[in-house]
Amino acid sequence: MTWGTITDEGIAEAETLVNVLLRRDRMRWIETATRDAIRHFAWGIGDNNPLWLDSEHAAKSPYGGIVAPPCILYALDGTVVAPKLAGVQWLYAGTTFTWLEPIRLDDTFKVEARLKKQELKSGRRFSKWVLQTGEIKYINQHQRVAGIAIGRCARTPRGDALTKDKNNKALKVAEEYNYSAEEIFDIESQVLGEHRQGGEPLFYEDVDVMDKVQPVVRGPLGVVDIMAWYSGQQGATHYGGVHGDAIRYRSRHADYHLNKKTGAKESAGRGHLETSTGKDVGMGGAYDVGPQRIAWCQHMLTNWIGDHGFLHTLDVNVRKPNLVGDTLWWTGEVLSKNVREGYGVIEFSVRAVNQRGKLSADGTASAVLPRRNNGPISFPLPHALV
Repeated sequence: MTWGTITDEGIAEAETLVNVLLRRDRMRWIETATRDAIRHFAWGIGDNNPLWLDSEHAAKSPYGGIVAPPCILYALDGTVVAPKLAGVQWLYAGTTFTWLEPIRLDDTFKVEARLKKQELKSGRRFSKWVLQTGEIKYINQHQRVAGIAIGRCARTPRGDALTKDKNNKALKVAEEYNYSAEEIFDIESQVLGEHRQGGEPLFYEDVDVMDKVQPVVRGPLGVVDIMAWYSGQQGATHYGGVHGDAIRYRSRHADYHLNKKTGAKESAGRGHLETSTGKDVGMGGAYDVGPQRIAWCQHMLTNWIGDHGFLHTLDVNVRKPNLVGDTLWWTGEVLSKNVREGYGVIEFSVRAVNQRGKLSADGTASAVLPRRNNGPISFPLPHALV
C-alpha cells in the first residue's frame, strides 16, 4: 500500500473498523483527574480559574471541592479516531462534547472508543481526502457516562502524495504578521483584563438572548504555548512516544514525518513545533493543536458561567491553521434560553477570529445555569438536553 496516499483499498480496510471497540493506550495521557493532572491541564491552556486550582475557593462552590476544566476529557482520551490509511496525515477537524456531570478531583475513567463513520471528500486543497468521525464515551468510577466526545479528523495526503496532488494549494507560505508596539500592548491588556464570573452566581433569569460572552484572547502564539499544551494533555503519546516506543509504533502504523534532510523518520507532530515542517505538510508554518484551540473556547465559557454554572455541550469546527505568531479572539453570543426538564439551558454561538480578521474556528455550545428559586444544579443530568 502506497505510503501517504489515500487509496480505495486503504479506505475499505478502515471501513472494517466501523463500530468496533478500539485500543486506546496511545490516546490516554491520564486515567485519573488527580490534583496534578488538573493543575497541569489548566496551566497548559492558560486557565488560572481557582475552581480548578484553589482548594479553599473550590470548597465554597456548589461542588464542595476542586473540579477539572471540562476539556480535560482530551487528556483522558485525545479524541483522535483515525485508523488505518498508512502514512496518511490526520488533521484535527473538530469535536462535539457533551458533559453530563462535573469531573471531580480524583475521578477515574475508562473509555470506549469507536470509529462511527468515514466520508470520502474532495475540495480545493485536496482532490481526495477522508473525514473520519469517532465516538468516545468517558465512564467514571461510578459506572456512569460523565461525558461523550465526537471527534473529527481529516485524513489528507502526506509526502510525495501531497506535492503530486493537482488540487493542492496548501504549500503557500503564510506571510508573517508584524505587530506594532500598540497592538502588542492592546493584546496584552485584553489578556490581563480577562473577566471571570467566579463565585458570584449567574442565574438563568439574568441572561437575555443576544447577550455577549466576554472574549478570551490567545496570542501571539509561541512554540512554548504549544509545548505547554503537550505537557498537560498528551506528551508524545499520540505520535507513538519517544525512542524505542516511537520506533515500534512507526513500524506498526507507518505514521511518521520523513525528514528529507536526514532521512530519519520523525514524529508526525513535528509540524506543530517547526516552521519548515509545518510548511512541508501544507499548513503554512508551525501551527497549534486543534483541541488546544477548542479548550480555549471552554475557558471563555466557563469564565462566563461562573462556579455555579455547568458547561453542557461544546461543538467546534477547526477551520484554518492557527500559526505561530497568530492571535485569536474567542467570542460568544447567547442564541436562546429554554427551561428543559427543569434545567435552565442557555445556548451560544462561538467563534475565533485572528488578527487578520480571518475565521479560525466556530461552532455552538450550551450551559446549564441555576434558576433563582430552584437551588443548585442537580447532577448527573438525565441525558443531553440540547
